[in-house]
Amino acid sequence: MPNNQEKLSSQTVAESAAQIDRIIDNIETVIIGKRSAVELVVLSMLSGGHVLIEDVPGVGKTSLVSALAKSIDCDFSRIQFTPDVMPSDVTGFSIFNQKTREFEFRPGAVISNIILADEINRASAKTQSSLLEAMEERQVTVDAQTYELADPFMVLATENPLESFGTYPLPEAQIDRFLIKISIGYPSFDQEVRVVDLGNKGKAAIKPVVTGADIVKLKMYAGNIHVSSMITNYIVQIVTSTRNHAEIQIGSSPRGSIALYNLSRAYALSKGRNYVIPDDIKYLAPYVLTHRISLTHEAKLNGRAAGQIIDSILSNIVVPIMDANEHA
Repeated sequence: MPNNQEKLSSQTVAESAAQIDRIIDNIETVIIGKRSAVELVVLSMLSGGHVLIEDVPGVGKTSLVSALAKSIDCDFSRIQFTPDVMPSDVTGFSIFNQKTREFEFRPGAVISNIILADEINRASAKTQSSLLEAMEERQVTVDAQTYELADPFMVLATENPLESFGTYPLPEAQIDRFLIKISIGYPSFDQEVRVVDLGNKGKAAIKPVVTGADIVKLKMYAGNIHVSSMITNYIVQIVTSTRNHAEIQIGSSPRGSIALYNLSRAYALSKGRNYVIPDDIKYLAPYVLTHRISLTHEAKLNGRAAGQIIDSILSNIVVPIMDANEHA
């Protein structure tokens, strides 16, 4: 994970942070009072990652994804997952053309830039897994032919809690491919009043504020944010601790370290810095790691939550102290 590229100028960082704020502000015209969730989704996109949004119906999961897609002038595709959706509906399929006597590829819904996988846990495991190649390798393979996906590419999946009727748990391999997992939560009283007053007017009025090319450029800038060796060690120490914790049955894989590393760079860029600090890691770690661990049976019986355990790990690891040379 070392970063040997040149650091960004202060002007480039400031302009990028302002552009990121414009995207977040634009989405907030529809998603009232949930800036932290909106910010995490936007930064995940700039990190090249995917987002899993789990919450009860009606709190704005789909609206958040739709608002993000409308804020960017690029292709958007929605897949409404139901038990009868087939893998070919997602990836595409080949059909024989009687006139040309050749097979032609008909793209599936995943051949786009921003993908909304709505209620992903209502589809069968086979259909859920059809997203794996696209999410990890940015390509789909149909009938031995591989099709590259355009940049930017991002999957935003929504799901209802597993106790909801008619849902199927996501495979661990797929959960691990999501950069972060978040919940939106209910709005406050005043926020809900604003939501009711707004109605559908905000959704209809939202317009693009950036292009797909702008997102690609911001991703490149985020990749140039400086991460010191001390910060990298801090990240790996946190992730390694999830594998040795008494209450965790399965800890995070190295993919968790890479995800936290990449997201911290996008976060630093959004804050107008060209370097990552320890507080960035402490803030982002629960969002990146909570869905990547499995608790022991005893921990579940004791009512422990994954977020609590990640917080305890963070509190027990010495935070590195950086000097001016670390920012150079």
